[in-house]
Order: sequence, then C-alpha cells, then structure tokens
Amino acid sequence: MSAKTIQMTIDEALLVDVDDVVDSLGTSRSAFIRAALETALRSYRIQKMDERHERGYRLHPVQPGEFDDLQAGQAWGVE
Repeated sequence: MSAKTIQMTIDEALLVDVDDVVDSLGTSRSAFIRAALETALRSYRIQKMDERHERGYRLHPVQPGEFDDLQAGQAWGVE
C-alpha cells in the first residue's frame, strides 16, 4: 500500500490536545491521525449498516410468530 502526503488545517487548541496524546502514547501525529481516521470510517460504516437494517425492518417488520421456531429451540439457562 502506498501512502500519500496531505496537508490539512487544524485548530491550534485541537493540535495541542493531539500533541499531548501523541506524546503520552509515544507515537507520531501521522500515526495518531491515521488511527483516528480509521476509527471514524469504521464508525461511519457501522452507522450506515444500522440505518440500512432499521430501514429494512421498517419496510418489512417482523411478523407475529416469525421467529417462534427459532426461539423454542434455544436454551437460555433460565429455569
């Protein structure tokens, strides 16, 4: 995988916070920001999947009795 150098603008106060964390982790700004972006992208993808699932259940709600066979076969450990 090749890397590209980018230029970005960041508020000074945020940069101070980033530098504090970077120092405490013993990493670089670049590594920290890459990890933060990966986390943000993962969160975005999960949010989009949740929205898709919600839309699907709204369009096709669970019908009464739809999962009765599945639930009857499960052991919940409660007596």
